[in-house]
Amino acid sequence: MKRRQFLGAMALASLTRAASPRVNAGRLRQRLEALSVFGRPAGGAFADGVSRVAYSDADVAGRRYAMSLMETAGLKPRIDAAGNIVARRQGVDSSLPPVLFGSHIDSVPNGGNFDGDLGSVGAIEVVQTIREAGLVTRRPLEVVIWSNEEGVAFNNGLYGSRAAAGDFAAAELDLVWNGMKQADAIRKLGGNPERIADARRTPGSFHCYLELHIEQGGTLDKAGVPIGVVEGIVAIDRYDVEIRGVANHAGTTPMPDRRDALLAASHLTIAVNDVVRREPGRQVGTVGQLSVTPNAANVVPGLVRMTIELRDLSAEKIAKLAEEIRTRAKAIAAQTGTEITIRPAAHHDSALASPEIQKSIEAACARLGLQSKRLPSGAGHDAQMMARLGPMGMIFVPSVDGISHAPKEFSRWEDCANGANVLLETVLERAS
Repeated sequence: MKRRQFLGAMALASLTRAASPRVNAGRLRQRLEALSVFGRPAGGAFADGVSRVAYSDADVAGRRYAMSLMETAGLKPRIDAAGNIVARRQGVDSSLPPVLFGSHIDSVPNGGNFDGDLGSVGAIEVVQTIREAGLVTRRPLEVVIWSNEEGVAFNNGLYGSRAAAGDFAAAELDLVWNGMKQADAIRKLGGNPERIADARRTPGSFHCYLELHIEQGGTLDKAGVPIGVVEGIVAIDRYDVEIRGVANHAGTTPMPDRRDALLAASHLTIAVNDVVRREPGRQVGTVGQLSVTPNAANVVPGLVRMTIELRDLSAEKIAKLAEEIRTRAKAIAAQTGTEITIRPAAHHDSALASPEIQKSIEAACARLGLQSKRLPSGAGHDAQMMARLGPMGMIFVPSVDGISHAPKEFSRWEDCANGANVLLETVLERAS
């Protein structure tokens, strides 16, 4: 038997002989609570949430704390050119692509303490648990904390994972936000904008990518199911809509003679809801922005600009819904005497989770005696960028009352520990 084969067999034997380890739930909670200090409102408590926007002083301090946890877990963290924090634990065969897992720690303003944080701190806890159990994996393990996932800074999210996937335009380095250029923001995190291409990963450079995350919706909490197995991250189509009517005096323009742009917009908003609800499935449609001109109490509105956003795992389905909405818009325009123009504004492809990894996560749940449920992710995640490079899987835990991106965001501590244990089991299986 060759040396590499022998060492691989020994690694598998060590995993088989040892009792399956469990994360330290108390330590996981303590670390999440400690991380929440960075960006907490002055005089506030854990329940008051956090504002740890990417590139802020709070983000820098939080990242420093996360790196100290990595060191405690026996890792040597480094910061790549894009500002991502990466740490590797060698396996028996260091020539094999690693199992990559992690999340982010930046937040939205007045956000919660679990979005991203659970996946990042949970990943470190998994490595520390493996180390403390004296286990060795055949494949290397790699923990990552992505930079600027939320995209509050510079109005573009998934920054670190986009850079890793090669989805980064050089012109972004010159963008300015709050008086700071993107290039300087990267330097603030310890990255190197002049060598941004060095952060790029090639397809096949990791065996698989795993991410533990809160659901950020209410499906699991309502169903009383502790673990969600993500089928994929939805495609998103966004449209800019312009409705032109005629502004006129509100007191002297008879109702039959009005060409009211806001009335047309109201009908269109209802039409979006009707079209999306009538189609079976989990798709969603939202009119989220509306601006009215001249926006005066005594003037019939002459111009309305609005957005329509459609989301579903199937890009074909939301394209079909968009066509139905266009058809309804034509009828509304004729009925109200207005002109309605609908233009594509943005498109994000869906990212499907690997069927094999979904099965691995479900098998981990079965070994742990945890019920699981397959569901899509309606929110974007760094995992969708990694899906461009290799197999991807996500583990969801319930968000109480479906609240996220707010101080009241909360996941029960038992659910957090369950999610971390499912991640641990899945990492051990995929790395063996």
